[in-house]
Amino acid sequence: MGELLCELLTDFPERFAERSRLFLRAAAAAQPREVRLERHWLHKGRLVLKLQGIDSIEAAELLRGHDVVIPRAERAPLDEDSVYIGDLVGCLLHDRTTGTDAGEIIDVDRESSNTALIVVRRPGERDELLIPFAKAYQPHIDLEGRRMEMSLPAGLLVLNDPLTPEERLAMAAAEPEPAAPQRQKKRS
Repeated sequence: MGELLCELLTDFPERFAERSRLFLRAAAAAQPREVRLERHWLHKGRLVLKLQGIDSIEAAELLRGHDVVIPRAERAPLDEDSVYIGDLVGCLLHDRTTGTDAGEIIDVDRESSNTALIVVRRPGERDELLIPFAKAYQPHIDLEGRRMEMSLPAGLLVLNDPLTPEERLAMAAAEPEPAAPQRQKKRS
């Protein structure tokens, strides 16, 4: 007992076979805590971990919401065009097309479409923007500078902005008048 069912957020699940220790982090700013991995297995697209000293459902429940993190020095090497998703979080996204900062990357959604979506929050805004993480937008990532630049399509950053009064008037003027109902002749 005491197994943990985890979302699989790595492209390298086979690396768990090489590990005897993992690190758990309760929150993004918290110091990770080292734990010993007894065994692991895949189950329906998720990862099950059995950790040393976690022998009951109650003990496992105390770890709900923790992230399994791996020290940078122990990460699998990536291809030149690849980046760890966790490294993007906290970077500022700059749009080269408009020359403006789109906002801070707060997450990357890999599950809602075939292309990962970068979740960006603009300064002072509550709403989030979803921006495809696509090679077509020529991303340039400076991890040390905590900045990513992309050439985004015109209008993408304002796609969900509320309409201005002028835009509402223009849309109202462009709407066709509803057609009067036509009566159909009965055939005898």
